[in-house]
Amino acid sequence: MKTPETIYHQLIDSFTQRDVCFALYRLPWTDEPILVMQEEGEPVSLDRLEELNQKKGFLLAPFQLTTSRPAVLIRPAIVAHDWEEIKLALQKWMARHPQPANSCVPFRQDRLPDAQGSSERDEKEIYTETFSRFILPLKEKQFRKLVLSRSTVQPLHEAFSPLATFIQACNSYPRMMISLCHTPSTGTWIGSTPEIILSGHEKEWHTVALAGTMPMQGEVMPTEWSKKNKEEQAFVGEYIRKTVKKFGSKLTEKGPYTARAGQLVHLKTDFHFTLKDTDHLGDVLQELHPTPAVCGLPKEEAYQFILQTEPHDRLFYSGIIGWIDPQGDTTLYVNLRCMHVEGNTATLYAGGGILPDSTADSEWEETQQKMNTMRNILSI
Repeated sequence: MKTPETIYHQLIDSFTQRDVCFALYRLPWTDEPILVMQEEGEPVSLDRLEELNQKKGFLLAPFQLTTSRPAVLIRPAIVAHDWEEIKLALQKWMARHPQPANSCVPFRQDRLPDAQGSSERDEKEIYTETFSRFILPLKEKQFRKLVLSRSTVQPLHEAFSPLATFIQACNSYPRMMISLCHTPSTGTWIGSTPEIILSGHEKEWHTVALAGTMPMQGEVMPTEWSKKNKEEQAFVGEYIRKTVKKFGSKLTEKGPYTARAGQLVHLKTDFHFTLKDTDHLGDVLQELHPTPAVCGLPKEEAYQFILQTEPHDRLFYSGIIGWIDPQGDTTLYVNLRCMHVEGNTATLYAGGGILPDSTADSEWEETQQKMNTMRNILSI
């Protein structure tokens, strides 16, 4: 993907420092960026996913929806496909919103003191201690699976550009859905996710079970999966299957098979089904989210355990991101391999499924590999 002319590049970067609600995203195996933008005002605020029924726009939903941290839906006053359409839309936007002559300057971070994040050793100690609190109830069979996540803070280079980082992700990860999203209430999020939670149009719909992780072996995809990875994927698939049957019919499955996502591979099963009524997509999402791929089983008990036990707030990591339109195409993803940009730092998130035979060292290494998805594009 090419970089647009400087004036548009600087304008999009400047949006992340202003009260502008927008999302720029690219779907897998395409080279077409899509811009969704409000003219003005706050995005639609949603305390529950059911409130999405019959609504249209770009969604950013947190792992835990609350009145203080609701999902937001960017109202699609502007929707533009490819750079030519986007440039025309931005020209019209600038004509309607005259800016001072020096307003479209390159992205500048707030010059906060240099970020003094925890050392990797400190972070691993915290992770290991939390892991011990997760593994005990698993061994006691209170849970079949739990998902343990962590975050890390990384300083940003002075020349950091949100749009350049988005474009680098698009060029590096053709198989993933890439996103750059900003609202005043959510802040700026950049992500690269392989996991669909709900996509389709009219009667034909699709979701996936994605679990189990291994690193690529150079450019060779490994295919020999451990018992732990197979069990983890089976748990997710079982839950997706039961949930889809509540709302859809004519269910077909493909998988599990090995699917690449950046420098990692996962076990993946595709579920295709028919929906008679697309006016209630929010009800389907309320039942699906959070899936066992980011939460655990039993779902509600695992969800509450994570909220009480993880030492950090997931915010919009492992929530939902993407476009929803009950009368057109919907492409919604789980917000994985993502980062929250604030000032001169980025907070990176990653997690992994924990089963009774999991070990802290191997799970820590898996989160390191997942965080490298974002680290790699920041290092360029």
